Amino acid sequence: MKVGNGKRELKIGIAAKIGATLFVLWGVLHVWVGAEGIHQYLIGDEKNMWNMLIGGNLVPKAAFQYTTDAVTAFAQRQLILNFCIDVGGYGVLGLAIAFLIWKKASWFAYFLGVFIIGIADLTFLFAMVTAGVIETNMGTIGGPVIWFFAVVITPFGMPRLRLR
Repeated sequence: MKVGNGKRELKIGIAAKIGATLFVLWGVLHVWVGAEGIHQYLIGDEKNMWNMLIGGNLVPKAAFQYTTDAVTAFAQRQLILNFCIDVGGYGVLGLAIAFLIWKKASWFAYFLGVFIIGIADLTFLFAMVTAGVIETNMGTIGGPVIWFFAVVITPFGMPRLRLR
C-alpha cells in the first residue's frame, strides 16, 4: 500500500495493469461494433447491417433471405441497431472497468468485468458464434478470448481482497 497526501493509495501490480489493458482492448473492439452498427444504420444499408451478424455455418450469407417488406426491414434495422448499440455500451463498461482497476485497484470493477461482461460475451459466444449464426473468425472469438485472459490475469496484480 502506498501512502500519499494523507490518503491511502492502493498500488497495483503488473498483472492488474495487463488485465486492465486487456479490458481497454476489449472495450475498444466493442465500441467499434456499436459505431459500425450506427454507421450502417445511418447509410440505410440493412444488407450490410445483417452481414455484420450472419455468415456462420448455419446462416451463410449466400443463403440468407433479405426481406423485401418495408415493415419487416424497418423492424430488423431497429433490432440490429439496438443490438449494436448494446454491444457498444458494453464496450464503454469495459473501458470504465479498466480505468477503475488501473486507478483505484477496484475489486468491485473487476467483478463487474467477470460477471456482467462475462454474461454478455459468453451469451454471444454460445448463442451466436458456436450456434452457427455469426461467422467464426478472430473478430468474433477475439472478444471472449481477451475477456478470459483479462479475468484470469488481473487478480494476480490486485491488492489483497478485504471482505468487510
